[in-house]
Amino acid sequence: MTELYYDAAPNATRVVPPLHGPRQYPTNKPAQVYLFGTCVVDLFFPEAGMDAIHLLEREGIAVNYPQGQSCCGQPAYTSGYTEQARQVAKAQLALFEQDWPVVVPSGSCAGMFREHYPALFEADPALLRQAQALAARTYELAEFLLHVCKVELSDTGAPVKVALHTSCSARREMNTHLHGRALLAQLGNVERVDHSHESECCGFGGTFSVRLPDIAGAMVQDKTRQLIETGAHQVISADCGCLLNINGALEKQQAALRGQHLASFLWQRTGGAR
Repeated sequence: MTELYYDAAPNATRVVPPLHGPRQYPTNKPAQVYLFGTCVVDLFFPEAGMDAIHLLEREGIAVNYPQGQSCCGQPAYTSGYTEQARQVAKAQLALFEQDWPVVVPSGSCAGMFREHYPALFEADPALLRQAQALAARTYELAEFLLHVCKVELSDTGAPVKVALHTSCSARREMNTHLHGRALLAQLGNVERVDHSHESECCGFGGTFSVRLPDIAGAMVQDKTRQLIETGAHQVISADCGCLLNINGALEKQQAALRGQHLASFLWQRTGGAR
C-alpha cells in the first residue's frame, strides 16, 4: 500500500499521500474490493461500470458496490464550496468500512479520494484517519489492473487504431495516461496513435464548462480536431466526463469518430469471459 508522508510545507502537520510519489503495491491480488462507480458512470455510462466489474471478477476478485455512494465531491471542491464538498466526502467515507481496496473507473474521482480527502478533514482527527486510510487504498481502475492484478491481456479483436485521452486531474494526480498506455500496449491488434493535444484539457472541467462555455467550447474544438487528424478509428479514455464532452462535440460536428471508456474497450477486445 501507499506510504504516507508528512507535508513539507512550513508549519504543516497533516499526513497526506504523495502527489507523484511511488506506490508500494500489494504482492497478491485481494479477494475483495469496493468499486466506487462515480456519478457520471452511474448516470451516463453504466456499461463502463459493469465492464469494470467484469474485468475485476475475471481476475477472481469479488466486487462490492455500496448502494449509498454518490458524487466524490470534486465539483463542489474545485468550485470553492469546501464545506459542501466535506459533507459529500463524509458520506462516502462511511461506505467503505472494510479494509479492502477501492477501485475507481475514473482517475479524477480517484484523485479526489487520494489527493484531496485528507485536506478536507485535517481539523477532525477521527475523520482524517479515515480519509488517510481511504486515500492509501484507492486505485484508479487501469492502475489496479496493471500493478495489483498484473493482468496479461490477449487481444481477440480486429486491427484498430486508437487515440488515448486522459483527463487533466487523472493525468496529473493518478498518472492514468501511463497505466492506459501500458494496458493498450498488451493488445496486439491495437495501434495507439499520439496526438499533439493529448496533455491538454478537453474543455469539460466539470463546472468550468458551465461557467465559461465559450472557452470550453473552443477547447473541445481544438481537442476534437487533433483527434480526428490522427486518423484514429476510436478514442479511448478512462474518464467519462471527458467522454461526454468529446463525444458531444464529435456528434455535433457529425464526425464518425467516437470515444469509449477504457474498461469497455478492454472487456470487448479480450473476448469477455474467459
